[in-house]
Amino acid sequence: MSPLPIHLADRYVEPLREGGSLPAIVDTEAGLFVVKFRGAGQGRRALVAEILVAGVARRLGLPVPDLALIRVEPAFGRSEPDPEIQDLLRASRGLNVGVRYLEGAFNFDPLAAGRFVGPELAADIVWLDAFVMNPDRTARNPNLMIHDRAPWLIDHGAALYHHHDWERVDAARIVAPFPLIRQHVLLAVASGLREADRRAADALSPEALGSLADDVPDELLVEGERERYHAWFERRFSQRADWLDAAVEARTEALSQTPERRFSRR
Repeated sequence: MSPLPIHLADRYVEPLREGGSLPAIVDTEAGLFVVKFRGAGQGRRALVAEILVAGVARRLGLPVPDLALIRVEPAFGRSEPDPEIQDLLRASRGLNVGVRYLEGAFNFDPLAAGRFVGPELAADIVWLDAFVMNPDRTARNPNLMIHDRAPWLIDHGAALYHHHDWERVDAARIVAPFPLIRQHVLLAVASGLREADRRAADALSPEALGSLADDVPDELLVEGERERYHAWFERRFSQRADWLDAAVEARTEALSQTPERRFSRR
């Protein structure tokens, strides 16, 4: 049983069409959540990635909105006029994944909101994204929100992308550098990546890593997959020298190419 709370989807409020997986704001007895549906094109593994990466972020002390499992019953959303939404909800009966809706939040922009992300926090976020191979923290798509004058990390469904084809995941691929870290929106300001690694080593004990997959409900996994995730995280963390070196090198190159880049201090 997952330790995440389970809430019943009561009302379909609004689709968020900027997301390729057609997430939506959904009302529950515990308030509003942005829900990603298992019936979307990215499937259940995108939901698993949301849970696992948020779990790593929480253990690192990084700001992520509250996460919950959202149960969709057969009657939910029947009044929706859009046939695409109807099809999505029919394919998503059972447990889905929601993050607390941050009302009034706005997308991070380095020039307008850079003062909310200092070098140490930026380094911790870059370290996280290199670890879980998250391609969605770019200037074009930062998946970083500002709410109540603080940053929040969202939308990690594209991370851990090797799990979409477990049969091709060998030891070398698990520990390989993450090339897309070069496009990270916070890379230039993320000073102290090796210090971030030391903080991560303190936070991610073997017990902490071993418990990550416990957050995922059985309903979202197939047989043996929980053990595969455990082995993946343990190996990528314990043999992180190459991908950490690559991230440090990428930052050095980013600074040499754009030495004038600075976040706003207003």
